[in-house]
Amino acid sequence: MTRKEYNICVSELSDRVYGFALKNSGNTSDAKDIVQESFERLWVKHDKIAFDKAKSYLFSTAYHCMIDNHRKIKRMEYSNNMMEEIDPKQNELDNKQWLQEALNKMNEQEKSLILMRDYEGYSYEELGDLTGLSLSQVKVYLFRARKKFRNWLIELNKISNVI
Repeated sequence: MTRKEYNICVSELSDRVYGFALKNSGNTSDAKDIVQESFERLWVKHDKIAFDKAKSYLFSTAYHCMIDNHRKIKRMEYSNNMMEEIDPKQNELDNKQWLQEALNKMNEQEKSLILMRDYEGYSYEELGDLTGLSLSQVKVYLFRARKKFRNWLIELNKISNVI
């Protein structure tokens, strides 16, 4: 990949990678760090990556950066005993809050698969390439994640109706 092609990637894909990272992390500074790390890794390997594979490489790298970041945050939370419990009896959750709450209860792989497939529109094959899973694993994990997601939404809806 040439410098010009790299700059094209930055201008065309940075917002999408940022959106993906923000949806997964829920934190703007973490999302910015993930985007920066992804593009830095792309630049380091720009001579080995074809321009037409840059999008896949960026999202795959962002996915792995998010997992690393999530693990780091979890270690920090456990070591500082700063675990926060989600209060299920919050005052009337709107739809966005329900979706975000359900997503937050999922592990990183489930959350990423749902967001990449249903939000970003990646095919099952692309998801397999990005995550390193086989096609059948992607389908099974995505099915289970959606089922879990649906159940969380149903549960949140029952809780909010009781309040």
